[in-house]
Amino acid sequence: MGKRLFIAEKPSVAQEFAKALHENFSRKDGFQESENTVVTWCVGHLVTMSYPEVYDPALAKWTFETLPFLPEKYKYEVIKDVKKQFDIVKSLLCRKDVDCIYICTDSGREGEYIYRLVDMMAEVPADKVRKRVWIDSQTEEEIKRGIDNAKTWDAYDNLSEAAFLRAKEDYLMGINFSRALSIKYGSSVRSFMKIEKMGAISVGRVMTCVLGMVVRREREIREFKETPFYRVVLKAAPGFEAEFRAVEGSKYYNTPFMYKENGFKERKTAEELIAGLQGLKATVASFEKKEEKKNPPLLYNLAEAQNDCSRLFKISPDETLKVIQDLYEKKLVTYPRTDARVLSTAVSKEIAKNISGLKSFQPLAAFAEEILEGKKYTGLAKTRYVDDKKITDHYAIIPTGQGIGGLAKLSPLEQKVYELIARRFLSIFYPPAVYSKDSIVLKVGDESFFAGFKALKDEGYYKVANVKKKEAGKAEDSGDDKKKDDEGDAEISAEQLASINKLKKGDVLDVMSMDIKEGKTSPPKRYTSGSLILAMENAGQFIEDEELRAQIKGSGIGTSATRAEILNKLVKIKYLNLNSKTQIFSPTELGEIVHEVVVGSVSSLLRADLTASWEKGLTQVAEGQITGKEYMEKLEGYVTRMTERVKNSNNKTALMDAFRSVERNYK
Repeated sequence: MGKRLFIAEKPSVAQEFAKALHENFSRKDGFQESENTVVTWCVGHLVTMSYPEVYDPALAKWTFETLPFLPEKYKYEVIKDVKKQFDIVKSLLCRKDVDCIYICTDSGREGEYIYRLVDMMAEVPADKVRKRVWIDSQTEEEIKRGIDNAKTWDAYDNLSEAAFLRAKEDYLMGINFSRALSIKYGSSVRSFMKIEKMGAISVGRVMTCVLGMVVRREREIREFKETPFYRVVLKAAPGFEAEFRAVEGSKYYNTPFMYKENGFKERKTAEELIAGLQGLKATVASFEKKEEKKNPPLLYNLAEAQNDCSRLFKISPDETLKVIQDLYEKKLVTYPRTDARVLSTAVSKEIAKNISGLKSFQPLAAFAEEILEGKKYTGLAKTRYVDDKKITDHYAIIPTGQGIGGLAKLSPLEQKVYELIARRFLSIFYPPAVYSKDSIVLKVGDESFFAGFKALKDEGYYKVANVKKKEAGKAEDSGDDKKKDDEGDAEISAEQLASINKLKKGDVLDVMSMDIKEGKTSPPKRYTSGSLILAMENAGQFIEDEELRAQIKGSGIGTSATRAEILNKLVKIKYLNLNSKTQIFSPTELGEIVHEVVVGSVSSLLRADLTASWEKGLTQVAEGQITGKEYMEKLEGYVTRMTERVKNSNNKTALMDAFRSVERNYK
């Protein structure tokens, strides 16, 4: 009987597998070996796609004659910096005494791609058994489960094909469009920007779409015209305020005097309203009392975690991913690169183990104890926090309940991110926060004034969420949770609400005062690193076509594994600026110039629907709904059409006008 070979994506992960196997390993150069087992590792990617000049040295020169570049057979090469480790891995994979290979790279499309490239370049004999280990955390228990349940690697052939297609797609679009645009417009951009040395005009399937999102938002802000409006607020005898609204029955209903229903366009019109109501009393026309519940938000996926960490800790999506990846490798949390915000049914049945481990985490120990003692976790499988249909590769990010002893060695930032994930997790075992709400309509003459009040009746999950009540509301606004606080509801104490509750329909109240409050419309907000990640994930919001929006729901722009990297690249090539303190993105002048180049040539790259539909297609390949051949035919057709369009375009005059328009905003 031959030996087993385990190959992980990183040395640290390989070490965890070696520990979980409990064998007497000896350390070698680039691997560990015991009597029955060998454990080795990649160092991320060991193999990459070759540049066009590898196919033909003549392709090193960028010319229209060589475009579009569509290889019949793609070439790959070992990355020079990691060739030593590749050679070690290759020798181990091809060793005659190794008869079974356990593929332990990250459980996802990218991890699958990393190993398949190595297997292809190493020319591993076909007769060796290959098994795929798929795990959600790096705890010993989960590693053993993954090994025991490992499927033969052909079960992941569709996922592998999607991974290869994704790489080919990025390669073809990047090579052809960047070369075509650089040849056609590079000198114009350099001349206009007065840049002596400038790299290629860099475009891509995802990053160009993201650039477009940021540029459009910046232009909305520039074009925004501040509009003043005037609200009329009365103060009634019990001491509360109510705001005028031009509802049906009002002399101002559906008139041009109004900015929305609660603001006058001109102060004099507001003054006329007040003058016409002088001396009148207010009658309680309606009084509604009810309860409002705010449920704990869904669990974290990577995008939600990146958004909250950007907002709370002012760190970039890339930093967030690195921190959570470190927590994952320290066995503290489950797999980070996930789009799911729910748990699987199988995990929900064992969830007490995750909770139990948190009894050793001092900040949350009391909550974990309370949940376990009250068996609040029973029935979890029947809640909205468990849904197998909403999980593709991995479930939401949650604490494993293990590795708590190592928390003291973590950096302060790692500790804060871990606590954030743990609090979100424990929140789902608590009841909703409950508010008592009053909604009052006062009639003064024929006009109506509205007031809303709410007081916290039961804090529910707020006590474990440990955030301000308004922050808790924000958490529900993102992702799948779209419930928002009623605008204008004043949050007051329970005692104040009790006083107002004494009112009843028909009561007549003295009007103590009636005042005008001036307001101004606000421009859209710039994207932060977190909100941009969420916008990429929820690309459907930018698509008007309802059917297409439904089709791409869940696909978005890019993937959880690549979004932070894309934002980093846009900053690195100086198309976007990122304020490190506020985490706010804005375009650079160069970024806007490149945006104009794309608008005048391959404008479809800026459309969220196209970008997301490509991602949807990859998902369909991974799920076996369409073939890789069908996908490549569509891809090559698109690349050919767009490249020819650039080659045949004659729009430099219009483009220079657009450049000058951009320039005026940076003087």
